Amino acid sequence: MSTLLIRRATLLATFDNQRHEIADAGLFIRDGFIQQVGPSAELPNTADEVLDLSDHVVLPGLINTHHHFYQTLTRAVPAAQNANLFNWLKTLYPIWARLTPEDIFISTQTALAELALSGCTTASDHLYVFPNGSRLEDEIEAAGEVGLRLHASRGSMSVGESQGGLPPDSVVEDEDTILADSSRLIESHHHAEAGAMTQIVLAPCSPFSVSQDLMKETAKLARQYQVHLHTHLAETQDEEQYTQEHFGLRPVAWMETLGWLGEDVWYAHSVHVNDEEITKYAEMGCGVAHCPSSNMRLASGIAPVAQMMTAGVKVGLGVDGSASNDSSHMLAEARQTMLLSRLEAGLRGASLSGNDAPELMTARQSLELATRGGAGVLGREDIGSLEVGKCADFFAVNLNQLDFAGALHDPLAALVFCAPAKADYTVVGGKFVVKEGQMQTVELPRLMEKHHRAAARLLAN
Repeated sequence: MSTLLIRRATLLATFDNQRHEIADAGLFIRDGFIQQVGPSAELPNTADEVLDLSDHVVLPGLINTHHHFYQTLTRAVPAAQNANLFNWLKTLYPIWARLTPEDIFISTQTALAELALSGCTTASDHLYVFPNGSRLEDEIEAAGEVGLRLHASRGSMSVGESQGGLPPDSVVEDEDTILADSSRLIESHHHAEAGAMTQIVLAPCSPFSVSQDLMKETAKLARQYQVHLHTHLAETQDEEQYTQEHFGLRPVAWMETLGWLGEDVWYAHSVHVNDEEITKYAEMGCGVAHCPSSNMRLASGIAPVAQMMTAGVKVGLGVDGSASNDSSHMLAEARQTMLLSRLEAGLRGASLSGNDAPELMTARQSLELATRGGAGVLGREDIGSLEVGKCADFFAVNLNQLDFAGALHDPLAALVFCAPAKADYTVVGGKFVVKEGQMQTVELPRLMEKHHRAAARLLAN
């Protein structure tokens, strides 16, 4: 048994049902789970390790609900800098076809280190290209060394250009192979118990890269094993046009015909959804990974997040791929979420004032989407808030820095309104991944050197 005592935090925000914000507070942790939460004076005096977090704000670990780790290798590619989604994909697919198992490993660790340094403790990754012998295990093993919780999505693409799909034939797979590998991965690597470090998700890439049969069979398989389903949906107007031309339906209606609505499903983006579709999401329990930076970067549009929240849709945040955001910073994403929501509110009611004006998203609401919101989207009841019995996943930021000067009257809001900060401490299951601003589990200079070499090789071919 091991114990960890966190005490004297300037402010500790629980994000539990009561949304407690406790001054001079801390946590008592035993074997990776929270035993006590509250004022420092009410906590035990000793533990195997004691950490004084005076001048720090402490929050539940941030939860990233959509990413593509391998894309850290293709950030800011010149030919893709000013492209919309479909042209961006067509530019990058041939580069991704050259990925190796080592590339997957290196890029996973790079993305997770970035996330950890931004306060993230759980990340869902959507890996849907497996060239040159690459396997999902390349990602799982890399994440195990970094120490963040991982929802590893066994993505897939099966309809190439020769069959009317968007991806080149060089990056698609046989559907029987996809389904067999999906079963193998669930049986080998999925863990459903509280505190699980790895879970498997089944995730065909998108409506324009897989067949209807694969979508249906994947949903059946996921429900047989009781794992979650994930895909991109309603990201752009191009996609809406594609599904209407090929299937005679808008994206959400098409998904319903495939058995892809339910509490075990979440979608990335959902930018182009109407009121009726939002209501359908809420009724069926579908979740949404909101990716504001990527949606702006690719000119995809503004997702109606405020309407989704009002309707009761489960919403979490995602940094999306590091070639369409070109960052993996969860606090930055929370900030973008708040600001973009306010822009959308202004566009809806710019001429209104007083009681008729649209409500503006608050800093606390955006942080809630990044914590308990993400936990709900991923179907996790053991993370997302700081409560007795939940995983000891949290991060802390030192308030004693220039970026927060003049904002210490509300340190929680400062994390969102001010420039995005890096975490001074990130703890997963009671274990330090970041300590005093430094990664504890991987050697960053060596990792970055490998990453630079891999990226240069991919772009040189």
